[in-house]
Amino acid sequence: MPEIEDIKQEYDKLLNQLSDPELISDLTKFEKLLNRKNFLEKIIAKSQDIQEVRNKIEENKEILKSKEDPEFISLAETEIIQLQERQAELKQDLEDCVSKPPDLEDKENKNNSETLKKSAEGLPNTAIIEIRAGTGGEESSLFAADLYKMYSKYASLRNWKQKVLNSRATELNGFKEIAFELSGGNVFSEIQNEGGIHRVQRIPRTEKMGRIHTSTVSVAVLLKPKKTEMKIKPEDLKIDFFRSSGPGGQHVNKRETAVRITHLPTGIVVASQNERNQLQNKENAMTILEAKILEKREAEDFTKMGEKRKAQIKWAKRAEKIRTYNFPQNRITDHRIKKSWRNLGDIMNGNLKPIVKALKSPKSILG
Repeated sequence: MPEIEDIKQEYDKLLNQLSDPELISDLTKFEKLLNRKNFLEKIIAKSQDIQEVRNKIEENKEILKSKEDPEFISLAETEIIQLQERQAELKQDLEDCVSKPPDLEDKENKNNSETLKKSAEGLPNTAIIEIRAGTGGEESSLFAADLYKMYSKYASLRNWKQKVLNSRATELNGFKEIAFELSGGNVFSEIQNEGGIHRVQRIPRTEKMGRIHTSTVSVAVLLKPKKTEMKIKPEDLKIDFFRSSGPGGQHVNKRETAVRITHLPTGIVVASQNERNQLQNKENAMTILEAKILEKREAEDFTKMGEKRKAQIKWAKRAEKIRTYNFPQNRITDHRIKKSWRNLGDIMNGNLKPIVKALKSPKSILG
């Protein structure tokens, strides 16, 4: 195992790289660096825990050397034994962590996929998230990128696999839209309640007068259909190829590798331009299309339901304003359960667990 100081140096270097706003334009590299950063973070945290236990052991040994009260010495002896047991556990945890770098964990997650499918109350373990900039111009695009980073970091913490299916970046490294796939244990059960309108209140970095702006971003959480659920006839598809474009609309590829697919019966149009060849972009576009067709079918079924059945399905309106991110007040509020959290920075850094837990609680379901 490398020395902890070397690990800390690599960790600091990764933080500097991840803070570069231009990095988000290279999503593959961003995800790779983020996974590595989270991996090193775990090692550093466990090393710090071991050092704290080691310090406490030394403190108790000093008590044994002194002429303290016999009862006090007895307590110190007992605590040393407990701390040594804890130290051994932490060292084993650290060894296990070091032996499982991100690529190895991905392989194990793949091997355990059948087991994971039985979790999360039978819900699917794959979800497609689509984030679109709404009102607010460039600030809305920048917040769309912030939300993507938030979900990506949470996915890394949960050891979920991530794959960007399509994105349209802006010149300031925001996103007009981005669609990505998450897969792993409990994915859909934890992410399903993120769909809706997310509102942000903050001073944009493009604002020169220091005024607070309000912008919105829409998030859609889609099910990825099983192969047996979705059969699309080739004659129902219109497929166009075009040159992929980067921020500002300039073409970034001389070949027509980007793909646009229109589903003629429904009029649904999807596109993908992230990969360097047509086949991969076509596969990504089809993944998005199948999820959107399934969503449309479910929406049609929903409109046919009686009012009593509709009331049992919580937060069904995709256009509903679900959450406000108030940066000046360091507060995030979920309007569906009327609950706020003050650690906005921590949540934006991927710590979605408190919100996920609150939204999954029986009280929130009952409203």
